Amino acid sequence: MKVGFIGLGNMGAAVARNIQRAGFHLTARDLDRGRARELERRGARWAESPAEAAARCDIILTMVFGPEQLKEVLRGADGLLAGGMRGKIWADLTTSSPSLARRLAAEVRAQGGDALDAPVTGSVDAAIRGDMILFVGGGDDAAARAWPVLQAAGEPRRVGDVGAGQVAKLTNNLMWKITAAAVGEALIAAKKSGLDPDKWREAMLGGAADSFVVRHDLPSVFAGHYDPSFPLALCMKDWKLIGELLEETGGRREIADAARARFAEAERRFGKDAGEMTVCKILEEDSGAALQAPGRWPAPWEARPPDDPDGPESQ
Repeated sequence: MKVGFIGLGNMGAAVARNIQRAGFHLTARDLDRGRARELERRGARWAESPAEAAARCDIILTMVFGPEQLKEVLRGADGLLAGGMRGKIWADLTTSSPSLARRLAAEVRAQGGDALDAPVTGSVDAAIRGDMILFVGGGDDAAARAWPVLQAAGEPRRVGDVGAGQVAKLTNNLMWKITAAAVGEALIAAKKSGLDPDKWREAMLGGAADSFVVRHDLPSVFAGHYDPSFPLALCMKDWKLIGELLEETGGRREIADAARARFAEAERRFGKDAGEMTVCKILEEDSGAALQAPGRWPAPWEARPPDDPDGPESQ
């Protein structure tokens, strides 16, 4: 199967490398060709446009910043639809809008192709290792055809028809971001009460307060870099999409709004390129209690695939 991959950012480059490592013939595309250099060195072909990738490949995966970039990749003058999608599958790993996923899928299907939305959860280390979770929405036939490629990227989980993947991802991110915004308050209270931050985390593991944030994300606070591999610009893009979903569904959202306000404050203070866990740095500054902890706290981008100890050069 010939696979096209469009969008070679922190996550995308690692996912594309895992697909290539699995033995698929890979065509790569990004706005910056330099991001494809290592993939090309290992045998990937370069596509000058999404249309060229569509013409050349059986399945095309996209992983771009958000909805606006996605529409350009699909509908642009040299987009996937211009290249022709008859008999092809488009699988989108971008965090985007459920309604947009359905509209774009309908346009692909109108050309005789098929579509899946398969946004991912995890972090850049999961993308590098190839064990991140993909929420897969779409028809059974398309999912079955794409499954070997999705398995090369991580652990695909079927959640329903097209758009369901985005609903799963946005609600997943809602829960994650609420926890990330709240954990700093608990940790500051612990620190100011005399409990070392790393000891607090160790005590929480496996208990009722355990979470992905406690296990995976707090080390970036202890190390003091706050994980810039997932910047606040992406967090706020996600919050916009989460807000749209909450508006459409009409449920209560007080907790979501409070968490969003904390992330917006972090962006105002530290800039859009600052790491996601600067939602805790706000509380450090306001309380005068630093949360850094001694020890070796590996950064997510330092992860290596189990069968490739040197890892992708782009990382």
